[in-house]
Amino acid sequence: MDQYLVTAYDYTDEGALSRRMNVRPHHLDNIARLKEKGNYIKGGAILNEDGKMIGSAMIVQFENEEELDAWRQSEPYITQKIWESVDIKPFRVAEV
Repeated sequence: MDQYLVTAYDYTDEGALSRRMNVRPHHLDNIARLKEKGNYIKGGAILNEDGKMIGSAMIVQFENEEELDAWRQSEPYITQKIWESVDIKPFRVAEV
């Protein structure tokens, strides 16, 4: 499987954090489905200096680009406009 590092930053408007918290259960449900399928490796929230969530970073893996695109089109933080910018780069987890 091809692995990817996803780095995403939230919108910064006044309601951004509230939107994130409202959509978060759906995002976590999506992560649970990815984990069941073996697509989710690791992830978490990016925090600002005050400890508030301002984005996300995660490592995922998919068999092909089509599966990656399908995830991208169904990820609630993308479809519900939580993440303003999403950067996806090929990645390889180090085996130690």
